Amino acid sequence: MAHTMSRRQLILRATALGCSAAASPLLTPVTMARAATDHRLVVIILRGGMDGLATIQPYGDPGFAGLRPEHGPAFGDHDLDGFFALNNNLGNLMPLWQAGELAFAHAVSTPYRDRRSHFDGQDLLEAGLGNDHAGRRHNDGWLNRFLQTLPGAARETALAVGRRHMLILKGQAPAMSWAPEARLALSPAAEALLAHIYHDDDLFREAFDQAQHLSAEIFGDQIGDEEDMMQAMADAMASTVRNERHNLTAFLGEQLQGDTRIVSFSLGGWDTHRNQTGGLRRALQQFSGTLLGLRRALGAVWRQTTVVAMTEFGRTARLNGSRGTDHGTGGAMIFAGGALRGGRVLGQWPGLGEGDLYADRDLAATGDVRAYAAWLLAGLYGTDRAVLEGEIFPGLDLGTNPNLT
Repeated sequence: MAHTMSRRQLILRATALGCSAAASPLLTPVTMARAATDHRLVVIILRGGMDGLATIQPYGDPGFAGLRPEHGPAFGDHDLDGFFALNNNLGNLMPLWQAGELAFAHAVSTPYRDRRSHFDGQDLLEAGLGNDHAGRRHNDGWLNRFLQTLPGAARETALAVGRRHMLILKGQAPAMSWAPEARLALSPAAEALLAHIYHDDDLFREAFDQAQHLSAEIFGDQIGDEEDMMQAMADAMASTVRNERHNLTAFLGEQLQGDTRIVSFSLGGWDTHRNQTGGLRRALQQFSGTLLGLRRALGAVWRQTTVVAMTEFGRTARLNGSRGTDHGTGGAMIFAGGALRGGRVLGQWPGLGEGDLYADRDLAATGDVRAYAAWLLAGLYGTDRAVLEGEIFPGLDLGTNPNLT
């Protein structure tokens, strides 16, 4: 039996290799920090570049239908305010929207531009720095710098399997490690790899035959062909992801009901270069399941909690030839929580018409991700504006307060 399990683990691990390291769902770090305050802040990094246009859809813009057909309330997505619609894969979050516990900011980004590297984009997002720092080595993250300004904060960090300490909480604050029990999840990129590569490449054909044999052992006689095998593997891995998500949210709920006040973790799977409909569906459902699981686990503490989800950049406004989207600029942020003043889509909309797109390819960014994060810190913890613009997010212009809390 032990030999069989090792072969199962081998094939499941092999399926994960097709995923970009920067966007991999298995690289799901968790960090925690404890502070002397009743306010809870949860920061979620959506690794891979979430497509804001497909997630919070500006169907009221005349240019949207031509860029993104089959989106909007006419196709089952959920109207928010007469201009924006919520992707139907986040439909189970609509009660939060109606209760004022969900909000969005659109057409936002870090100052990072043009090079569109996952790693540089994520580093700048977590470091809270400007585009002139792209490609450099960073010693600390904005959330760690914030903790150093919070009187009486006792800091504790934890890390999930497969990644170093998150940069966002790296710094002078002391850190400890924690890793939940985890298994490798099948990514959309890995599914695409298995679905196509073995037909055309002699180098992989023998390995694929062995994979079919092993998957028959794992999944039984219901595997009839490659498509059936892929579906069975995806179903099995989805079940694993649900179980691990439940374990994670239960753990975080317990910690946040105790002494922990600030948590940061990441969710991958947002790099949707091809077949965006399927890849984005899985990522959105993972996100909504995680958010609602955290809400259940927090119980009454949800009323004192604010969640912010941010991504390194948006994606191209136009679909590419493989029905996906490439690395872009302007994207979206998601806010949730019982302490939130929600029910709003924030930001200055730049438009999607001729001449409106950045570099004629991307949603233009009219807001700074860092400013929204900074205003959250100001609202929840009373952090001074000069400290936010000078120490936590050096060089940032906060602009106008969006009154998130």
